[in-house]
Amino acid sequence: MGRPRTVTGTGAAAGRAAAAASLAPTVLLADADADARAMIRDALLEGTGPCVLRTVESAGELERYLRDPNPANPKPAVVLVDLGLPDEDGVCAVARIKRDAALRHIPVVVLASGLDATATAAAYEAGANTVIPKPATFIELVRLIKVLTAYWLDAAALPPQRELP
Repeated sequence: MGRPRTVTGTGAAAGRAAAAASLAPTVLLADADADARAMIRDALLEGTGPCVLRTVESAGELERYLRDPNPANPKPAVVLVDLGLPDEDGVCAVARIKRDAALRHIPVVVLASGLDATATAAAYEAGANTVIPKPATFIELVRLIKVLTAYWLDAAALPPQRELP
């Protein structure tokens, strides 16, 4: 696996983010599009709460990251998955996570461009916790990321992290 990229994000002060990074929840983003990853990273930096963004570019990297016992790759509080992954359909990646007893407790949010009713239904059937169309503008993306992180990282009561067998 290529080394996952890390970005520490917080709304106001980057210095505060660095100090909080060790305690901040991890958001894992699986998206093959470098521009989309950069926009989501930048949107997180505009956000209100501290978090650590880790990124992977494929379903294979996603699975390797989730199974990596190295504490340098903390288990995510939430996984964001694009449907257009290069090596495996994002729906299949979601289904693989949700079939695995050691991983299924991790919330999975599908973010995708050009969602239709069939793709939305398939993502939910695979076990996605939420399916959201990617916004058309950066301002809309920032707004979405703020809501998404406020819900999944602050408001939602998530199950405790589990160690992989």
